[in-house]
Amino acid sequence: MNADNEKNITKSVLQGKIFIYPTDTIYGLGCNALDESAVQKIKKIKGRDEKKPLSIIAPSIFWIKENFIVDVNLAKYFPGPYTVILKKKNPEFLKWISTGESIGIRIPDNIFCKKIQKAGVPFVTTSVNISGEKPITNISELSDKIKKQVDIIIDADIVNGKPSTLIINGKEVER
Repeated sequence: MNADNEKNITKSVLQGKIFIYPTDTIYGLGCNALDESAVQKIKKIKGRDEKKPLSIIAPSIFWIKENFIVDVNLAKYFPGPYTVILKKKNPEFLKWISTGESIGIRIPDNIFCKKIQKAGVPFVTTSVNISGEKPITNISELSDKIKKQVDIIIDADIVNGKPSTLIINGKEVER
């Protein structure tokens, strides 16, 4: 990915574009988490219950510490195939992502995810699939229905397919 492509990705994130992208686990569906209308579009694409929370890719560990009560050693999990559930410092923060007091946070170990972090904003991360269906590990598995509703598709061949491990109250929870 050259510098121009990287700038275009950053610009697209900030414009609220909807992405399908590889992570270190499965293909994700995401957008700028600060853009409430883009987040609502993702929930619609997935057919997801409005009240069910989404997770985010954080722009940095520093950003996480600014916005969440950190009760674990983040360096142990990030970057990597983990989703750490942390309590928000401000209950209203990103309430369109999670109406509850906590949010799942990721920093995947993946080149594309490192590029989107350069936008400096949190990025929605959820599996690319209709809610209840199997997540995809290869773009060839992507339905035309979903393809037509997104702005950008980043194909990185096949990803490993194992969902991220949840970290809740400092304990690993397999999915």
